[in-house]
Amino acid sequence: MDANPNAPAISGLTAGNPAYAVFKQLVRERRSIRKFLDKPVDEAEIRELIDCARHAPSDTNSQPWEFVAVLDREKIGRIERMTWDALRRRAADAEARGMAREARLLLKSFGPYATAFGGAPALLVCLAAPYHSKFREKIFDPIGFADESVWREESVKSSCLASMILMLAAHARGLACCPMTGPVLLAEEELRAELGIDASRQVNMVIALGYPAIRPEPTPRKEVDEILTVVR
Repeated sequence: MDANPNAPAISGLTAGNPAYAVFKQLVRERRSIRKFLDKPVDEAEIRELIDCARHAPSDTNSQPWEFVAVLDREKIGRIERMTWDALRRRAADAEARGMAREARLLLKSFGPYATAFGGAPALLVCLAAPYHSKFREKIFDPIGFADESVWREESVKSSCLASMILMLAAHARGLACCPMTGPVLLAEEELRAELGIDASRQVNMVIALGYPAIRPEPTPRKEVDEILTVVR
């Protein structure tokens, strides 16, 4: 995968720091891949990725992340079909309400985008477990610091940090990922039932995982000055 052709290979900040230069190249070359080689991903590879992900930062070191790794191709296919079924129901409902054009776009444009995990040899389901920490138990809850929705959100934030580290680790090992929320938005309850996910766990996203079959060009990115405000 090619790095951004408009960016210098090594800037002045990276020239004296080889580790940072390698990291920055890794970040720039990572892509969201939706087409994979017909090659299985070993469980040992997945364990390596999770070993990296578990070192992510988390609120008060709560570590509220969990992952379900699906390696059964038939089961991945069923999750894809249940997502399509839910999508078609949404489209049919929209058409019945007089939005035929939007219904067609939902199926034609969003459908393939939301179900592109079907051809992946592995599917990782990223969960946020209930938030527990000594701070919550000894301080936050006794004084009524925040309601339960705040702690659910903290779990999601921490779980997403772990998921990003996982995806970077996958790229570094020659694998490719694509994070998707289609099954969560459309068929979360069916997904839970299929994989036996407890109701106490929040489903954040699914990550398609495999060996890349394509090498996409870089996508445009906003410039630093567009997204950074410096307060001096």
